[in-house]
Amino acid sequence: MRAALTRLVRSARRELLSFDDPAGALGHGIPEPFLEFAGACVRSATGQSAAVRRIAPRQGLTHVREPWHCPGSVRVTDSIPFKMVVADRTVAAVPLDLELHYNGVLLIRDPVVVQTLVRTHRTWWDTGDDPTRHRVAGTAPAHLRPVLHALLAGLTDEAAATRLGMSGRTYSRRVGELLTALGTTSRFRAGAEAARRGWL
Repeated sequence: MRAALTRLVRSARRELLSFDDPAGALGHGIPEPFLEFAGACVRSATGQSAAVRRIAPRQGLTHVREPWHCPGSVRVTDSIPFKMVVADRTVAAVPLDLELHYNGVLLIRDPVVVQTLVRTHRTWWDTGDDPTRHRVAGTAPAHLRPVLHALLAGLTDEAAATRLGMSGRTYSRRVGELLTALGTTSRFRAGAEAARRGWL
């Protein structure tokens, strides 16, 4: 598996596209070296001048300390359809179970199927959010500041959503986005991290 994925990534000279969930492999008993290898693959592609474009779910990035420092360009969405890697729009690797590369991959070279996967990636990319958007050193992203203040005020989710004039679902999504931006899954630690960064 490692050899096949390494060859695929190293073959990319112009572009490497992926659907990836950094947290997706956690809790599946996958050896730590394989988890580290996945990140090293992406970093090596960036180093060889290939344009790397990754799409990841918001919750998956909560396990990455600073998502905007991920190699290449990143877009975040509420979810991803499956895991995938496409090199130079000519060959793709899709996990056999659609979730974990560790359990085996299908290498696809059929140009019609590969182009379908590229189009799928482009559609999700165009609708994804840039985690670096509106990020200025020392300030929280503008659309997340009210959520941060609601958390610090100790409001329940229901009370905060009502006060901010948004649905409970939207508020929960914004909280998840805020935690991702702060690199934590804990609301308590979010306050400490926001203070450390000068967001308060």
